[in-house]
Amino acid sequence: MAATTHISTRKGVGFGGVSAMIETLIERYSRYRIYRQTVNELASLSNRELADLGLSRSELRRVALQAAYD
Repeated sequence: MAATTHISTRKGVGFGGVSAMIETLIERYSRYRIYRQTVNELASLSNRELADLGLSRSELRRVALQAAYD
């Protein structure tokens, strides 16, 4: 009968790893909020106001993505 005497743990996942993961989640959420806010604000404009900005309704998501992630 064999017995295991060696127990290994995951290395590199300590408090620093959790902290980095939390920072990444916060950053992703912040960028998503900027994206949603931009989409909502642009969607609330009339077609005339969007045309004055040189935009059409089909471009709103692209513009919001650029605002949040570029």
